[in-house]
Amino acid sequence: MLKAVIFDMDGLMIDSERVTFDGYVIECNKLGHTMTKEFYKTLLGKPITGIYDQFHKEFGEDFPIEEVIQKVHAYMADLFETKGVPVKPGLIELLKYLKENNYKTIVATSSNRHRVDVILENAKIASYFDDSICGDEVSKGKPNPEVFLKSCEKLGVSPDEALVLEDSEAGILAAYSADIRVICIPDMKYPEKEYAEMTHDIVDNLNDVLTLIKDQQL
Repeated sequence: MLKAVIFDMDGLMIDSERVTFDGYVIECNKLGHTMTKEFYKTLLGKPITGIYDQFHKEFGEDFPIEEVIQKVHAYMADLFETKGVPVKPGLIELLKYLKENNYKTIVATSSNRHRVDVILENAKIASYFDDSICGDEVSKGKPNPEVFLKSCEKLGVSPDEALVLEDSEAGILAAYSADIRVICIPDMKYPEKEYAEMTHDIVDNLNDVLTLIKDQQL
């Protein structure tokens, strides 16, 4: 019986991946590097240490990745503040339904606590969640299952009573490894076959997730 829904944040609830990509393009260009969409897709869902490794492999060990990430986050924060936080279609409807029907909810993301709190507040969705767990609160990030197992612990549910909503392959693998059902709503990248086979379903948007829950197909 489904009792809890675990939400990823970037690319799943917040339409942030394209903004992030644009920020990396700008900052990499300043340093004489070209950020391609193909390379950016290899970063999706990875913990911060994995992102560092990818950049150093691509652009060299002297690439100032910490500084670049700070500038990209500042670029995003400025856009979100001036233009608002772009949420994915169907998100508000899904969150309202879950709250009204007493499902437990939590955000499980690789982003740090400060960034998560600011984004959820600015998007006006913080009140829909019972809790959140962030990248700086786990010892191993996705694709390790720790963040999802801790989410279940925080909510007081077992893995078979939970559902993970993810857009990335790393997130899919983390949920699968935690033995939690996972639905993928692809953002910039459709999952490869091996990851697609780990999902309970792959749908176009969060409205489809709401339909599945209402129809008791989960």
